[in-house]
Amino acid sequence: MPQAFISPPAPAPDDDHWMDHALRLAQQAAAVGEVPVGAVVVRDGQLLGEGCNAPIGQHDPTAHAEMQALRQAARRTGNYRLEGCTLYVTLEPCTMCSGALLQARVGRVVFGAREPKTGAAGSVLDVFALPQLNHHTQVQGGVRAHACAAVLAEFFQARRLAQRQTAQPLRQDALRTPARRFAHLPDWPWQERYIATLPTLEGLRLHYVDEGSASAPVWLLLHDAQGSGYGLRYLMAALLDAGQRVLVPDWIGFGRSDKPKKSSWHTREKHLQILRELLEFLHISPARWVAQDGAIAMLPAQPWDWCLQGAAPLGAGAQAPFPDAGHRAGVRAWQQWQAQAMQAVQEQARWHSPVPVDAASAQAQVRAAMEYLGA
Repeated sequence: MPQAFISPPAPAPDDDHWMDHALRLAQQAAAVGEVPVGAVVVRDGQLLGEGCNAPIGQHDPTAHAEMQALRQAARRTGNYRLEGCTLYVTLEPCTMCSGALLQARVGRVVFGAREPKTGAAGSVLDVFALPQLNHHTQVQGGVRAHACAAVLAEFFQARRLAQRQTAQPLRQDALRTPARRFAHLPDWPWQERYIATLPTLEGLRLHYVDEGSASAPVWLLLHDAQGSGYGLRYLMAALLDAGQRVLVPDWIGFGRSDKPKKSSWHTREKHLQILRELLEFLHISPARWVAQDGAIAMLPAQPWDWCLQGAAPLGAGAQAPFPDAGHRAGVRAWQQWQAQAMQAVQEQARWHSPVPVDAASAQAQVRAAMEYLGA
């Protein structure tokens, strides 16, 4: 964290008193729906100006608590220079307010809670520490920090709760591709299975295929960021013909699974946990791990048995899962992992082959892979 140009002094005896005053102003802001920040300007123990956040109510992006207090103090003193004054504010000033404090020649700034996103008194940058400036304001942070942070936390918690209570629920098809999009895809004879009760799914619906004898060896097939389980259909059929059991999930955001519309939902850890929970739900352990090379980025430490290289034969199935651009959030999130995947493929997979594009190539690959892997 940047250090102030002038070492901050120890808190003054009346700092808590004036910060309490600023906290009361912050509560006033919260009561009318503004972000709860309060500020006061003091000189020689006398209150010269006060203010609380009001950008929403005043339709003014500059109506921060500090700006309100500075304007009132300047009018009261009849001077835009506020030398010898101290400004108390419950939240670390932003760049705009820090600049105004310097322009006003305020002698000291005392703030409560730090602002890690926009704070300009040491958190994101330190405007007050720039040696090129011809005025240097002393800065004291952390006065009544816990109380100041608590006011903000309570405000945003209440606002999130209100938003959840008033939010309109999404229609089912907002996150779920309509079944009619898949109705005419060829070579897909298997039963559709869905689950939404896994803890990490949080109500989202995961699609998977689980075919073959319960006593047969299990092959877990994972598609990449360009496709879905549909692209592995020839390999599925060949493994089943060889007497094996296949488990083929569509990752959340792909195929027939639900599709959150924010890329930030998608993390490796979350997808991995869903996969673990699915395997536990189905009582599958161990399994042969088979994946297209792009999917290996999801689980870089997994001892892969078989890597499938190249594009899968998707045909009409490539566009079917994505009725609109919003459904592609998972695709966008996965694209950033692809470069990492390729290195993992070379280092970890025991067996490599192209993605089978027809029944004959799939059967030949399954025979070779089973012999190599001792399955």
